[in-house]
Amino acid sequence: MNYHHLTTFERGRIQELLSLGYSHRHIAQKLHRHHSSIDRELLRNATSNSYAGEAAQSAYEARRKSSVPKGKCTDDLVTIIEDKLLATWSPEQIANTVTLGIASFKVIYNWLYSGKLTNTSITVLRQKGKRRKAEKRGKFSMGTPISERPKGVKSRATFGHWELDSMVSSRGESKGCFATFVERKSRLYTAFKTPDRTAVSMQTAITQLYSMLPTGAFKTGTTDRGKEFACCTAIQEQLGLTLYFADAYSSWQRGSNENSNGLLREFYPKKTNLALVSQVDLTHNLFPINSRPRKCLAWKSPIQVFLHEVAHLT
Repeated sequence: MNYHHLTTFERGRIQELLSLGYSHRHIAQKLHRHHSSIDRELLRNATSNSYAGEAAQSAYEARRKSSVPKGKCTDDLVTIIEDKLLATWSPEQIANTVTLGIASFKVIYNWLYSGKLTNTSITVLRQKGKRRKAEKRGKFSMGTPISERPKGVKSRATFGHWELDSMVSSRGESKGCFATFVERKSRLYTAFKTPDRTAVSMQTAITQLYSMLPTGAFKTGTTDRGKEFACCTAIQEQLGLTLYFADAYSSWQRGSNENSNGLLREFYPKKTNLALVSQVDLTHNLFPINSRPRKCLAWKSPIQVFLHEVAHLT
């Protein structure tokens, strides 16, 4: 049933008809309203057996201003969302796990931009889509091309295939680097601090990760042709591990590592002297990256998927 509020004109008519001695039911007939609507109007706005249409309209408008519904934005929900945002979760991750069915990621974005999340700001959001300048560094031509990589690796159907890269300090500032690794199926991301960007340092990092993992958890690696991966032959001989090299200008062929490096840059922006970062601090900052739920993993975290895959290794 549709309900229409009384208008300014109708309130003026009520005042006029009351002054002429009309009953409530007679007034309702004249205005084509139900008599209970007239009764409620007079009960709300009549004073000392008198009724003024103009005063009644002003009182009505004041009530309307204070009758805005609170909606879903409760204090408890705001606290939960702010805690997750400060823990580097994205609004979409929060909406599909914590506030599922209560607040969508669009609602969370609206609350953030409108200032309803008072203890956070848009600075907690991860910045995406920034163009990066092409990097010029030493390269080499040997190694196994990605065209020879097993097809199951590309589809992420099998576990134990990693993408490798390195993260550097600002040029000229420091030689400190991170050797970064991401498992393609689970998206688990890890990194080791290295003293420089040399093949020897990278070989040490790869060997360290390989020795930490159970048998079958590190089968292949995919990387670019940076000079630090000139250790591919030594790795093949030492560990029996094949490194496949992406095509030139095809960073999308190892996109998981590129994206994960971007997530780590939130903690260590460019121009950060990575030589001053401890491995303990690095490991601490890797945890929130790996514990956040991912849309591509059906809202499971990389840690959950990785541990599940390790438990089912044959």
